Amino acid sequence: MTDLAQLELDLTNAMHAADTTAALEEVRVAALGKSGSVTTLLKGMGALSPDERRIQGPLINGLRDRLTVALADRKAALEAAELDARLAAETVDLSLPAPPRRKGSVHPTMQTMDEIVSIFAEMGFAVAEGPDIEDDFHNFTALNFPPDHPAREMHDTFFLKPDPETGERKVLRTHTSPVQIRTMHRTNDKPGAPWIASGQEPPIRIIAPGRTFRKDSDATHTPMFHQVEGLVIDRDIHMGHLKWTLETFVARFFELDGVEARFRPHHFPFTEPSAEMDIRCDRSGGELKLNVGDSWMEILGCGMVHPNVLSAAGLDPNEWQGFAFGMGVDRLAMLKYGIPDLRPMFDADVRWLAHFGFSAVQAPSAAAGLS
Repeated sequence: MTDLAQLELDLTNAMHAADTTAALEEVRVAALGKSGSVTTLLKGMGALSPDERRIQGPLINGLRDRLTVALADRKAALEAAELDARLAAETVDLSLPAPPRRKGSVHPTMQTMDEIVSIFAEMGFAVAEGPDIEDDFHNFTALNFPPDHPAREMHDTFFLKPDPETGERKVLRTHTSPVQIRTMHRTNDKPGAPWIASGQEPPIRIIAPGRTFRKDSDATHTPMFHQVEGLVIDRDIHMGHLKWTLETFVARFFELDGVEARFRPHHFPFTEPSAEMDIRCDRSGGELKLNVGDSWMEILGCGMVHPNVLSAAGLDPNEWQGFAFGMGVDRLAMLKYGIPDLRPMFDADVRWLAHFGFSAVQAPSAAAGLS
């Protein structure tokens, strides 16, 4: 017969010797687990005679109850001691500054676009927008692109699948010039009926910022990029107005007192005459300097709106005329802020953005400054 008093003494000593909750758990399992010493005694009561069960039953059950209470008390004491030790080891020095929180920043492209909008808004231009997915009329035909123009080919333009009902193939717009057409557009649905204004009544003075898409990818081109185009329609508009507007913009954008520019003849289907605007620069020494040196850098394209474009938009070219221009926003950001490669601007790398990004609480304005 097991000496219950000695067993209780041994288990009690083992409980007090356990200095962690894990060690105490081992004592509990050894006593009250499935194969524990006390559990074995309880299982063996079935083999005892009725008289022995009457004597041993209360003794063994009493031992089990006392051990259960003692184990719970010892566990509570050990858990409290472990918590005190953890609190002492994991103290926080409240005198230290809080760890810095990462702040969001404005992408250079968006910063540059805001700067451009701010400058032209000061000149009285409004912002106009249009869809990224365009039809052939607004993207090509109304802008005087001939049927065999390379821009209409698959290797230059992203075409969508043909419409199952009409067969029309829309495109991801290759420029923001369709916004100009949508702004000017007049319709004449019935022969002999007057033109109906669906756009803006002249005079018109708008810029059209937005995303554009072309099949091109290298250090200075990506399949998706950003443009800002401008349009002025009024009576008696001439190249002098165009020249003053663009020279004023470039000087303001690059934060110069003035700019030395030249307008080099070029060809665009939607303007006539057409020109590319170059500004004087110096590229020696690995640094770009403006208004000095013997080099020239192309900055944007421009020209007087082609009479065919005015006619396609429902305006009489004998009454109205104007000028248009377009520039790459991402390229201007590269030039102004010293970004050597266009592709990282679309890589979504927060490290790059943390280096080139701008404060989100300092919006460009004519009064507060641009950059």
